[in-house]
Amino acid sequence: MLKFPRYTTRDLSIMLWTMTPFSILLNIIIFGREYFSSAKVFFIATPVTFLIMSASFILYGNIAVTFRQRFPGDSNFLKRTIILILLFLTISALIIFGIYTVYHAVGLLGDSKEENNFTWAYISTGILNIFLTFLNEGIYRFENWKANLKETEELKLTFKQSQLIGLKSQVNPHFLFNSLNSLSGLIQEDTEKAEKFLDELSKVYRYMLRNDDDPLVKLGTEIQFISSYFSLLKSRYGDAVEVEIAVTEADKEKSLPPLSLQVIVENALYQNKTSKSSPLKITIISGKENTIIIKNNVQRKILTETGDQETGLDNLIKKYQLMSEQPVEIHESGNERLIVLPLISKTEEVVV
Repeated sequence: MLKFPRYTTRDLSIMLWTMTPFSILLNIIIFGREYFSSAKVFFIATPVTFLIMSASFILYGNIAVTFRQRFPGDSNFLKRTIILILLFLTISALIIFGIYTVYHAVGLLGDSKEENNFTWAYISTGILNIFLTFLNEGIYRFENWKANLKETEELKLTFKQSQLIGLKSQVNPHFLFNSLNSLSGLIQEDTEKAEKFLDELSKVYRYMLRNDDDPLVKLGTEIQFISSYFSLLKSRYGDAVEVEIAVTEADKEKSLPPLSLQVIVENALYQNKTSKSSPLKITIISGKENTIIIKNNVQRKILTETGDQETGLDNLIKKYQLMSEQPVEIHESGNERLIVLPLISKTEEVVV
């Protein structure tokens, strides 16, 4: 089905509600009393005028969409509107002339063009075009405002959900029990290691609580957190988990949502087997065009149900859809999964 560019979502309803009465009004101006007294005039002129005016409405819409793309934004509103009105007034003159030509050709009008009626027909069409120009612009701005408001609310909701999931995956009795159990064993075996473990544990919880309300953090800060987090994982998994981080200093100054790396690491641990003979290897490196790459070898384990880790990754992807033009990319082959995470240069780009 043929689709025309739309200036607003209400173009069709606006066309029907304006073109129907205006077609009648225009014919009253052109024919006067004869419009209602002659069945021939009424039943021929009414559909012809409606079709011509509806076609002109679609034409005006296409032109308006083109000019909105050519002169976007509020700063170009005055320039865009003045050019459109002048252009529409010129086209309106041609359309009215065309309507008179058709009516003469089918014998609805005499030889005289009735210049007085022609002038009033043109003036009324021009007024309608000016009215529709401002009406469509107002509806477009209103719809754009609603879309931005909805997007902002979705971003807030997704951000809070990811916060809760990130905290839930760490601040839970199971994780805390394992951490304290590891700490207890280290205290008996090696006091120095126990002290280091406790220090890393405090860094992990301090980071999560401190960044509870931050939409973005620097990658360098996130890497410091994930390094502390891996120290805790090593105490639990030992040589069954390996990590390598190779990120440029320039990328460390760029930003990303807090706990993004932790969500991906947790997801990798959730999906894959770990053992000393076949460790899970996770690598975090700088990518091209403001991205970082998190990759791991695939050693799938059988999952009976979807965990919070899967939901956390889904929420991270959705969050990026709302706050960045670049999406999260996930590529998986038979033995390796690779996640490309965009970096955001300016924290001002995200407003929560």
